[in-house]
Amino acid sequence: MARARSSEVMTATSVEARTPLLTELPVDSEAPRLLGETSTTAESPELGEPTPRAADSRITPRKTRAAIARSVVARRTVGAMRAAVGAPAARRTVGAVKAALGKRATATAGEPMSMRAAVPAIFALALGGFGIGVAEFATMGLLPYIADDFGVSMTQASHSVTLYALGVVVGAPLITALAAKMERKSLLLGLAALFVIGSIVSTAAPTLELMLAARFLNGLPHGAFLGIAGIVAAGLVPENRRATALAGVSLGLPVANILGVPAAAALGATMGWRAAFAMIAVAGVITLLAVFVLVPNISAPKQTASTRSELSTLKRPQVVITLVAGAIGFGGVFAVYTFIAPTMTEVAGLSATLIPWVLVCYGVGQTLGAIIAGPLVDKSIEKSALAGIIGVGVVLLILGSFTHVGTIAVCCVLFMGLVGSIFTTALQARLLRESRDAPSLSAAMNHGSFNFANALGAFLGGVVIESTLGYRAPALLGVGLTLVGLTVMSIGVVTRRRSTTRTVIPLDG
Repeated sequence: MARARSSEVMTATSVEARTPLLTELPVDSEAPRLLGETSTTAESPELGEPTPRAADSRITPRKTRAAIARSVVARRTVGAMRAAVGAPAARRTVGAVKAALGKRATATAGEPMSMRAAVPAIFALALGGFGIGVAEFATMGLLPYIADDFGVSMTQASHSVTLYALGVVVGAPLITALAAKMERKSLLLGLAALFVIGSIVSTAAPTLELMLAARFLNGLPHGAFLGIAGIVAAGLVPENRRATALAGVSLGLPVANILGVPAAAALGATMGWRAAFAMIAVAGVITLLAVFVLVPNISAPKQTASTRSELSTLKRPQVVITLVAGAIGFGGVFAVYTFIAPTMTEVAGLSATLIPWVLVCYGVGQTLGAIIAGPLVDKSIEKSALAGIIGVGVVLLILGSFTHVGTIAVCCVLFMGLVGSIFTTALQARLLRESRDAPSLSAAMNHGSFNFANALGAFLGGVVIESTLGYRAPALLGVGLTLVGLTVMSIGVVTRRRSTTRTVIPLDG
């Protein structure tokens, strides 16, 4: 019996020595490759074609038996692992081992990060919001210095505010539509680069005309960057943390109004407006580098709707009403804020050194309004929108009546930021509700609407000041614009309520 077993073992060994190793293993076996074994053929990593074994490579019986023993153990280990945790988990574990052994591995596309891992990317995107916020609002506190440098009137200098806002109005929907299929990180880098170019040209412009053209260029990436940054941040994290990611990106704007804009105003007062604009350019460069280093590559989302179908949402009455209410109703706030520096110094009697603190008050009011607006809008979008625009009208009326009292004027600036935030938050929620099938375009149009209000308010504010009505006039003009916006908003609320009550809901069964 012992001799027979010995004969079987010898026969098996001789067969193993004559048989290539690959034929002894299952076709789908991972073990030999996982353990670094070689076979009679190897796949070309580029073409997937078999390449012959090197001519001097030989398999001895001892090596073959050792390789088979190791492969059997590996197969049993992988089999036990698959039985214990299932084939998918086993494949993931094998993939991790391959990566550890230096093999090529690819990550699952679109897999969300943890919130902690996404914080650096969100911070980089928030930096962009900070720079954009300073670029948009710092100019209001710098108008006296711009006017003096170019030897023009305050109204002519205010065109730098109007042209920037018009750049946002044009760029937000246009770039969003044209770059819909572009890789997200590359698009953000391009927008940041465009912002830096516009800031540098604005800083160095020798004439007012060139500075105005650069300001228009500066505003083009504004709405598209903020909209795409929010989408990217939301896509980086799990679904239950998307609101937190969006809030993190949005934090750049209030921080800009509380810290960046007052700092730019103080810098402009001591070193000139060009130094403040140079600070904005530096913020843009830092954003560009941060996005390049910290934001991962993200492919463009698969479009569920064409650009034409998204544009068709503009045919919906409630979408148009919401955009018009924001474009006109919020114009009064910008009519006042554009000329806030000369109004506070020449009418309220404040020192020029206090202007940065006045701007801080507006930023604090905006932040408080954003905090208050959340629960209010959650309860009722329509009531919050109406309350917000009525509050704006009341504050502007008080400001126009008591501009000469410095304390009241500063308090009005704070409350103007607070009720303005409630109004804008409610309108944004309303617009998203009425255009759920076109979120990218609705975000762009939302930015476009409020920057149209910026352009309209700055332009009309300059007109009433030039007509010898003085710096009280923008606030009173704002009351009129608010009343128009309130009328439009009321029509929207009433018509939507009627259409909702008339809708017949079919009942099953």
